[in-house]
Amino acid sequence: MGLIKAAVGAVSSTLQDQWKEAIRCEDLGNDILMKKVTTPNRVISNGSTIIVGPGQCAIIYDNGRIVDASAEEGVYTFDTSSTPSLFAGQFGETFKEMWQRFTYNGATAKEQAVFFFNLKEITDNGFGTSTPVPYKDWGHPIMNARTNSYIGMSVKIKCYGKYTFKICDPFTFMSTFAGTADVYRKDKLVEQIRTEVVSSFINVLNALCTDKYKVEALEIPSKTFEIKKLMDENEFDKDIKNRGITLVTFNVEGVSLDDESNKKIDQYELGGDAYQQQGAIVESYAEAMPEAAKNSNGAMNGFMGIGMMNMTSGGMFTGAQTNAFSAKPMDPQNSNTQAPKQEEKSDSWTCPNCNKQRNGKFCEECGSKKPTKKFCKECGKELNDTCKFCPECGKSIED
Repeated sequence: MGLIKAAVGAVSSTLQDQWKEAIRCEDLGNDILMKKVTTPNRVISNGSTIIVGPGQCAIIYDNGRIVDASAEEGVYTFDTSSTPSLFAGQFGETFKEMWQRFTYNGATAKEQAVFFFNLKEITDNGFGTSTPVPYKDWGHPIMNARTNSYIGMSVKIKCYGKYTFKICDPFTFMSTFAGTADVYRKDKLVEQIRTEVVSSFINVLNALCTDKYKVEALEIPSKTFEIKKLMDENEFDKDIKNRGITLVTFNVEGVSLDDESNKKIDQYELGGDAYQQQGAIVESYAEAMPEAAKNSNGAMNGFMGIGMMNMTSGGMFTGAQTNAFSAKPMDPQNSNTQAPKQEEKSDSWTCPNCNKQRNGKFCEECGSKKPTKKFCKECGKELNDTCKFCPECGKSIED
């Protein structure tokens, strides 16, 4: 049971009269990915013709099994006495494997049909990152004091664009997505793979912002070739291919930065050279601090020099930042200053009559005497003057 390719021009010849049935599928357009075509009684008669149009693949389905297939444009005769062709078109090896796995066993057919697959490039599929994605923007490099080298500024971006795809393995696509549906349209597919497409693209973004590529954030839309090459070489779209689909083109149409990233870039551009050299200044501070602490003329002189250094840099570091540098304790042997003594707390009290703070034994305004503290002899809790019983243990104060 298989397909026999008819002679060129046979469709318009007298041979057409000999065909019992003609099974074909009109152009599938950009919307239909697979369509099932069969006869009214769901049986394909011996000698029927099957027409495979441009950009189509036809798989012969017989009682739950694949018996033949062709991805080569042409007219074929269905012959139950022949062996499967299985080598017609670009999927010859795939079809051969299908035949070895799903050979028809001669059972009485309950349903026969031809599944036509759309092999054309499917266009106009949109994608977008739903949330901002971290990115190192090499359009605004800053100095890394630890490595003494420039790195891309940390920003967050959102991207959107379009991609195209095509079916690269009809059998896998049928097994994974379409099954034996009468019609399978692309809107069912794009909703399922949209997340995987974005995930593949994020992997590409992580590569574009490395030291190897150093792509500026706003230049990403112009890197169409690099994006597709990275995706193919690193198999970022492997999960998509495992479903019988391959991405053909991938175009980023726009890139936008979140508000926080735009503020950072504005500060960068307004700061000019001083902002770009921030890492170098940090490093200078870090080197100066140990020397200031060991200064034989007094650590304070060294720190005064650092303060002048901060002034020449335009006050780049706040008080909190400079204090962080000087948080290291000074060596007492090299320090000529003593920490000021803390003032002793005054013995103040609140007048119970006029509710004002007083320091003496009597209130200066109403003459009330300073309350004396009383404590419970049983539990030691502090008591006020009006207490007759301890609120903690209930002991009588008069005892």
